[in-house]
Amino acid sequence: MAPSPSPYICFNCRLTPQNALTRLQRRTFSTTRRHQQILRPATAPKPTPDVKHIRNNVELYARNCIDRNYAGHAEPEVAALTDKAAGKKIAELAIAAKQTPANGTQSREKGLESEGELESLKSEAQRLKDDSHAMTIRKSNCTDEIHQLALSLPNLSSAETPVGDVPRLVNYLNFDPQAPPAWTRQSPAELQARSHVAIGTELGLLDFTSSATTTGWGWYFLVNEGAMLEQALVQYALGVARRRGWKMVAPPSIVYSYIAEACGFQPRDQHNEQQIWSIEQNERDRDTKPPRSLTATAEIPLAAMYAGREIRAAELPIKLVGASRCYRAEAGSRGVDTKGLYRVHEFTKVELFGWADILDAATGQPTSDTLFTELLDIQTEILTALGLPCRVLEMPTGDLGASATRKRDIEALFPSRYRPAAAASSAVDPAVSELESAWGEVTSASICTDYQSRRLATRVRGSVPKESRFPHTVNGTAMAVPRVLAAILEHGWDAERGVVVVPEVLRPWMDGMEIIGRRD
Repeated sequence: MAPSPSPYICFNCRLTPQNALTRLQRRTFSTTRRHQQILRPATAPKPTPDVKHIRNNVELYARNCIDRNYAGHAEPEVAALTDKAAGKKIAELAIAAKQTPANGTQSREKGLESEGELESLKSEAQRLKDDSHAMTIRKSNCTDEIHQLALSLPNLSSAETPVGDVPRLVNYLNFDPQAPPAWTRQSPAELQARSHVAIGTELGLLDFTSSATTTGWGWYFLVNEGAMLEQALVQYALGVARRRGWKMVAPPSIVYSYIAEACGFQPRDQHNEQQIWSIEQNERDRDTKPPRSLTATAEIPLAAMYAGREIRAAELPIKLVGASRCYRAEAGSRGVDTKGLYRVHEFTKVELFGWADILDAATGQPTSDTLFTELLDIQTEILTALGLPCRVLEMPTGDLGASATRKRDIEALFPSRYRPAAAASSAVDPAVSELESAWGEVTSASICTDYQSRRLATRVRGSVPKESRFPHTVNGTAMAVPRVLAAILEHGWDAERGVVVVPEVLRPWMDGMEIIGRRD
């Protein structure tokens, strides 16, 4: 479709001189069409995007979309559409002003007007009434489009977030970059034997053959001590969080699709491939009942616990930790880096989720920053105690999802992913660039400011009557079981004895066992 010459741009085209050069190589996100397709009942929380802030900061939002590689957004449209809506409002008022005398004239004594004059006045009054109704509809449609456009924009990035695609190294855990691990000197055959797939299969902990028969690629069975390790990791992570005051929740694994979208999770990724599974509806319900989806993370149902509700300011921060099964389509994800447990369709994860007030009343600092730091401390404690070599990264704008303003990932070393010839020229740490291929994400933590609370209609009620505001949300991984379990097998592997050494902190949930495998 060719660009429109008017300031109002076709929503499907969204091409303006300001964004024509940035339309290429940008990732897709939600659109007006998608918002309209997802059925929302009258009881669904009503989203409240900050249209005024977007209109007053058009260049800021335009730059943010470019930095984050989001396609399909014509940011100046919000301002143009707002101007158009205001124009329609003025036109509507003008018509109403004309209507009043016309209607008043009809009420005069009929004897004072000829029959022809009366008919002419009636016709004019009806025309003005029809024009007013049509203008009201057009203004409403314009306002709805502004609303949907604003909802489709990603959150603004934090000043802490590096611009581009390369993360910033923060620090290491259990790892000295000046002393590379001994396994980096092993042969390809030895590295293959150190893979968690080989170890887990040899010790009877993992069964991929049966899962291929029952379900297909990307599924697995945890068996014997493998299943025990899963439960131990869950209990350990929950214990660390609970000691720090996080309240435990067992959330559902199915949510309404509009709830997942409100949290920033879209059914399709930047390549338009399915990422979240929707539950099929029968024909009778498709047009009357909202669709449901399997949750990709417990973040979604935990965020929705306060959807459409008010939280008293004195109750904040609210800190929840929940263990659940998670489901991801992971479409298009294949190859050596995704073999085994690293990228699977169903897995157990312990998630941390919290609500914080906008500012601390005493210090004037964002309380979400404090909560974010606490969450990172929990992640650090867990991975440090497990003895896994890790690095902490401040993630760049190109890696942020729609909801996050800031994100930190922690990556662990996986010997099975090590490819000496694949040293990355754009490595985060040039000193250990040869290890770049071996790092793999095991936790993530994000600040989402008011992105989710605005879309879920969650408000904070202050001390002043009728005063309310949108709280900030923070989320992060306490334990992604399959990846951490894989890292434990690979780093705990003792090839000489043919056993895996169990991290000490997990032994209370492993019947006290110190090793898995052959006994001396």
